[in-house]
Amino acid sequence: MKRPQGFDRPPAPRAAEPAPVRGAGASRTASPASASPALDADRVTTEPIAVVVSPSASPSAAFARATGATAPTGTLVRDAVTVDLTDVRSGAASVDDDAARAPEAPGDAKAAKRALAAAARERRRYERQEVRRFTKRSRRRRITWAVIIGALVVLVAVVGVGAYSPLMALREVRVEGAQRIPAADVQAAFADVMGTPLTLIDGSEVHAALSRFPLIETYATETIPPGTLVVRIVERTPVGVIDTGSGLELVDAAGVVIERPEERPPGQPLIEVSGGVADEGFRAVAGVVRSLPADVRAQLVRATAETADDVRLELEGGASVVWGSAEDSDLKADVLTALMRAAPPDTVSQYDVSAPTSPVTE
Repeated sequence: MKRPQGFDRPPAPRAAEPAPVRGAGASRTASPASASPALDADRVTTEPIAVVVSPSASPSAAFARATGATAPTGTLVRDAVTVDLTDVRSGAASVDDDAARAPEAPGDAKAAKRALAAAARERRRYERQEVRRFTKRSRRRRITWAVIIGALVVLVAVVGVGAYSPLMALREVRVEGAQRIPAADVQAAFADVMGTPLTLIDGSEVHAALSRFPLIETYATETIPPGTLVVRIVERTPVGVIDTGSGLELVDAAGVVIERPEERPPGQPLIEVSGGVADEGFRAVAGVVRSLPADVRAQLVRATAETADDVRLELEGGASVVWGSAEDSDLKADVLTALMRAAPPDTVSQYDVSAPTSPVTE
């Protein structure tokens, strides 16, 4: 079938108007771009073009504005000079590598080392601060234990030095409470322990030194640094005189012989009991005598007891006292004192205080 006229072939494309090249002093024109995406190699090489590239525009964009076509992938023509873009890119990379490999100035290297050293010191300082912050409680415990242990060590050292140092040696014995016993005799009894450190003086040594004095009933010692020993003595209190047949013996409430006088001392009654110092009657009489006030005891001349419940006293002036047992002796002593104040012994013959709540005077 015959085609209609005008449809035998497609119309030829119109050639593009040449675009003027912008730029100062430019006298060349750019050839039009072909319809295909690729550029004709003959036209590129035989018709040089001028491309003005602005600093802000890429080479491909400048080529496209100049020619009206898309720039080829690998080649750029600039002022009739063929430039391979692949070489340009590789050249830029090589420039960057050269810049990276370029040696630094000596001053820059020293500054970098100083900065690195300063950073390391700052890090170490920070780490030390953190360690101190997290170990604060444990450090306090260690300090506390160190102080306690140090104090104990110092105390032990002081005690050790004091125990064995000549500065703490015994140099003086001070006697207190001695009346019948000469204090010089007591001091002489400690001659064997003089020069011994106070902390090393044993109680048995003190007892051995004082046991030779029968008048001492009880005693107490006190050490006063650096070298003084104080001995406090309580002497035995005599309760009366007992006639043993071979002589008189001044005894205390325990029956210990304090003295053997030639005659009865003033204020010491003559005690008459059947069983001697071991009898219950003697212990009852001794308890009664010790409970009497000093003014009443000074007038006592004789005390007898057939049994422990039959204690009788004889006063100066001839008056007698019926005492009874040793029970309630303190109350009976107060009642007797009141009776003697109301009726002196030279005005009465007898005081009966065996029942202290109802005394009788005759």
